[in-house]
Amino acid sequence: MKSSNVAKVVFCLLVLLLVLSSFAYGDTHQDVQAVDEDGYGTHPDLQTNNKVTVEGIILNRPDFMLDATPNENAPYGPGASWQIYIQGEGDDHAGTAIWMGQCYDNVWGSGTYTNQEWLDEIYRVSHDPCTGYEFSPGDRVRVKGLLKFYGGKTNINERHNTDPANDLTIELVEPGTGLPQPEVITLDDVKDGNDNFIFDPSRFTGCEYYQGRLVKLNNVSFVDANPWGPDAEMEISDGQKTFPVKLGIGWGFRPGSNNLTEPFDVVGIFDQEGGLKDNYRIWVLNYDGNGRVLTDRGYARYNLPGEINKDGKVDMFDFAWLADNWLECVPGSGACGGGGN
Repeated sequence: MKSSNVAKVVFCLLVLLLVLSSFAYGDTHQDVQAVDEDGYGTHPDLQTNNKVTVEGIILNRPDFMLDATPNENAPYGPGASWQIYIQGEGDDHAGTAIWMGQCYDNVWGSGTYTNQEWLDEIYRVSHDPCTGYEFSPGDRVRVKGLLKFYGGKTNINERHNTDPANDLTIELVEPGTGLPQPEVITLDDVKDGNDNFIFDPSRFTGCEYYQGRLVKLNNVSFVDANPWGPDAEMEISDGQKTFPVKLGIGWGFRPGSNNLTEPFDVVGIFDQEGGLKDNYRIWVLNYDGNGRVLTDRGYARYNLPGEINKDGKVDMFDFAWLADNWLECVPGSGACGGGGN
């Protein structure tokens, strides 16, 4: 057996021992997301260098959420970004964002990954270290990393530091478990009589109760449909109350693709971005064009090889999409050259 294979086997055995020991010491997502009456995170390891371990179901494709295209020379901001959400199971009624950025020097951190280093890092966190399996929404995984409070929630990340000691790790527990059933909510569950966000520091009710989880709102309409497009900020209404909806960067938000018949339903990740007791939103990462529900059901609508733009017809529009995206690749897949490929 080659030495590299021996090293891999030894590594996986060590990982297995750590996994078994983590059963006794793992954190719940509820522990991680606990807040005080002012909305600040209260987990004790926000103040230490201890890494926490959580387990749950991957809710999203990272390439539909944030742009991970390498950009080591970004003049401001984190440059490339990568993020997935992990939802707890059973009584663990919460979820946690797992985030990485490329240019930490730009965001009050330390270090910037070169483009190749970034591709290698994204490849690493996108694949199981023992089997090489590429993670997908619906997989049950175990995540270990440092905690950092940001935007009203506690994330697992590298604390904006490229030091390998700050690396987060993701391990496969069970592939293809399936996405959790979205919890059906109403705006009365998350907005008060004055159309303000309901904040409950106990996290038993209101917006905090649903944060980081897959939810569904029925029978709503856009307040204004004009902002529709990748990464757009939208607002929906049930006729009495309103709620922000963040659109992802999936292909389904291309100009002219909004064919929703009002009223429609919305399925997405209940998120908080900024503030301590407000700025909640539902993040919908892609739209599959079904006309009734603002969501992506995760499968192709037509069995037509070469049908790229999902309109049910192979024509010059598909060729235009092909030409426009020729030789582009998804960071983390290995096609961009990460992971030593």
